[in-house]
Amino acid sequence: MPKYHPGRIPAVALLVAALSACGGVGANSGASGGGSGVTGGGGAGSSLTTMGFGLPDEIATVRVDAFKKAYPDVKVAINEGQFDEQAFLSAVASGNPPDVVYLGRERIGSYAARGAIQPLDDCVSREKIATDDFYPAAQQQSKYDGKWYAIPEFYNSIVLLVNNKAAKDAGVDPASIDTSDWDALAKLAEKMNRVRDGKIERFGFYPKLPEFLPLWAKANGADILSADGRTAKLDDPKVVEALDYAGRLVESQGGWKKLKAFTETFDYFGEENPFATDKLGAMLTEQFVISAMAGTTPDADITVLPVKDRQGNPVNNVGGNAWVIPKGAKHPDVACRWMKTMTSADTWIAAAKARADKRAKEGKVNIGTYTGNAKADDVIFSEVVKPSGHRAYDDAVKTIRSVQQAGFVVPPSAAAAEFTKAWQDAGNRVLLGERTPADAMKQAQQQAQQAIDEATQ
Repeated sequence: MPKYHPGRIPAVALLVAALSACGGVGANSGASGGGSGVTGGGGAGSSLTTMGFGLPDEIATVRVDAFKKAYPDVKVAINEGQFDEQAFLSAVASGNPPDVVYLGRERIGSYAARGAIQPLDDCVSREKIATDDFYPAAQQQSKYDGKWYAIPEFYNSIVLLVNNKAAKDAGVDPASIDTSDWDALAKLAEKMNRVRDGKIERFGFYPKLPEFLPLWAKANGADILSADGRTAKLDDPKVVEALDYAGRLVESQGGWKKLKAFTETFDYFGEENPFATDKLGAMLTEQFVISAMAGTTPDADITVLPVKDRQGNPVNNVGGNAWVIPKGAKHPDVACRWMKTMTSADTWIAAAKARADKRAKEGKVNIGTYTGNAKADDVIFSEVVKPSGHRAYDDAVKTIRSVQQAGFVVPPSAAAAEFTKAWQDAGNRVLLGERTPADAMKQAQQQAQQAIDEATQ
């Protein structure tokens, strides 16, 4: 899954600015490339080139095969590999971009605002893409300024993963852990934590800072960005309080430097994952970590719980990837059909069945495929995913499903990368003891708002 690389952002921002100034982005405005939306002909002999996508498993191959079966005359060229920001922008600037690109939804606002990707309203209308099937949070993250700019794929939820042994060692029933009670959570973290001779043996509670700061802020009743994506709210007292609390959780258990060194040894996706080896007491995590554990450590003694805000309501900062069509794409009509096929309910269900069959043959636990398509998920989890006999994972499915509709996103922004870098850098400064939460977020607020203002001028 594509991730931000904060150290690269300044160079990318400069590149985008240069492209805009010289007319590189959006320079092509003919019928094929589309000036204000996706238009153009297609048919026999057409081709499609992708970027940022691969064929690592049956979830990908089944859906690609569905497209090839529906459009046998289209020559599909899949350039496997992670999304590369600089390569993407360079391709757009050169007037020779791929036809369709797979990337993280958190990036969409920046590319839409700068003209690097095309609005998709015409595509959605012409191909009758069932956008109402998508989860509301996925819809929000795929739009900018009221227009569709992306078609959402997976839907990653954040839940609380608990090591039952650690909880019981602390004298607590794992199922009773409640993230809405911050005082009790802090005490539990210290009880589950184990340090010997100055070295961490088990980290009690991993709050996943700085990357999960939006979730901590939301749990404390605050948003870090206004709904229209134009006003940063990083210095909101509730955001500062959330950062202060989560930062103190880390400090009370040994500090950030020791934690970072400790977690860098983890293999979250293997048999020696930190829950199977009793190295973590509890952690906020995306559900795909639990899916991986189901395949490698089916007998892990774990409990999966919803993350709750301080009023006791489920809170879930969702994310995932999406498909976009770059400015100047030569086959936008074919790309539109590709996006529809790859994200339709029927295609997702077929892929989920293939996953279930494969896991069954391998004798592995299957906790399902979590898509951005709520209609597909309803079928997948009522007809495809069956109880595995491993209670921890069967219960995990119920928990993940229960928080999907509670999903929220940081609103799309014209300065998404710069905004993210501002609050993540602030979080790191706090963790390293370089700034107080209030000072760090005040500085981040100034940097973020300046970036947003410049990007929306």
